[in-house]
Amino acid sequence: MHPDPTHAGRANRSGGEPSPRPTMPTGLRRLARRLTGERGAATAEYAVATMAAVGFAGLLVVILRGDEVRGILTDLVRNALSVG
Repeated sequence: MHPDPTHAGRANRSGGEPSPRPTMPTGLRRLARRLTGERGAATAEYAVATMAAVGFAGLLVVILRGDEVRGILTDLVRNALSVG
């Protein structure tokens, strides 16, 4: 009878050969999974992109509050709305 391939390398319930690799304690295994996984990576990317957008918006607010820029934008709107 062939061994079950899903349990290759593990000890079977009837007391067969032990696993060839050492086993890790459960808590350490969970920690290793958390550190090596990509869970939460997308959330971190969204956070970085959001912070960059907020910084850019703040810079635009500072620039647009200047008198020179306000005058340029006002002239641009007046010229666009003027007829003839």
